[in-house]
Amino acid sequence: MANGATTTITALSEENSLDEKFIRDENERPKVAYNEFSDEIPVISLAGIEESGEERTEICQKIVAACERWGIFQVVDHGVDSDVVADMTRLAREFFAFPAEEKLRFDMSGGKKGGFIVSSHLQGEVVQDWREIVTYFSYPIQARDYSRWPDKPESWRAVTETYSEQLMKLGCKLLEVLSEAMGLEKDALSKACVDMDQKVVVNFYPKCPQPDLTLGLKRHTDPGTITLLLQDQVGGLQATRDGGETWITVQPVDGAFVVNLGDHGHYLSNGRFKNADHQAVVNSNSSRLSIATFQNPAPQAAVYPLKIREGEDPIMEEPITFSEMYKKKMAKDLELANLKKMANKDNIQLQDILA
Repeated sequence: MANGATTTITALSEENSLDEKFIRDENERPKVAYNEFSDEIPVISLAGIEESGEERTEICQKIVAACERWGIFQVVDHGVDSDVVADMTRLAREFFAFPAEEKLRFDMSGGKKGGFIVSSHLQGEVVQDWREIVTYFSYPIQARDYSRWPDKPESWRAVTETYSEQLMKLGCKLLEVLSEAMGLEKDALSKACVDMDQKVVVNFYPKCPQPDLTLGLKRHTDPGTITLLLQDQVGGLQATRDGGETWITVQPVDGAFVVNLGDHGHYLSNGRFKNADHQAVVNSNSSRLSIATFQNPAPQAAVYPLKIREGEDPIMEEPITFSEMYKKKMAKDLELANLKKMANKDNIQLQDILA
């Protein structure tokens, strides 16, 4: 995709109607408004998590219950510096306010590892997401490619490095809790990740002329261990626990991080913990910003249940590497995209093809 041919979502947000490449099938369109908030996702204070005793036990029980029910919860009193969060949010907004040509200096299409991209939809995907992103890989530190990190706004690199470091600490703290909940040593999940990867994705969802026809980010589960999401107060993150039949919009909580359990965490727990099934919707009133920090295992890390409780069978036939798991997931998504393309072309329902 050449820079000259790229139109940013920010530019399209000024149009009166939606380009057909963003229009979702009716069964994929939003069912609940971006600001119709639910309080079903628990907000858990981590104050006292570092101590031993009843307070830590109670926090752990709340986290476990949330993971078993939704695979999603929110945390406050998490120890991440509020000034760092404010700086990271400010710089992200400044980046997306740049003219298109400035953002496209970091165009990551064509397989580049990190930078700016529009939609970030799968190759071969029929419908695009209504978002722009800037992403960078922050861990392992020795693998950082600073040439793919924006050099503007000023202090972007320094702030994002600090933010990444603090989010890595929070991620490891939460993995300790989940390890203990599984009856394992508290470093079991971190060890299972081998040398933990971290990818930060800053999402910008411009206001949309016809938000009822599209999605900011299509329904999915994250492939990694856990994801830590910082979102503004606009609203748009939605979750389902019944296969997409019903959805809730997660209530934004100032200063909180939303924690999503990913596929890797789901498999390590032998399915005990849900992998969060979620999407992002957009609106016609205002833009929305979120910053997702993906805590992933190393590519060569083994994916297999760490503990199988009495009476249970393993949910995987044999161990595979995270790299293999990820490729299988992407291949399946691409296959579904191609089937959808065929269904649209022949004007038939996707479920008829899959039947």
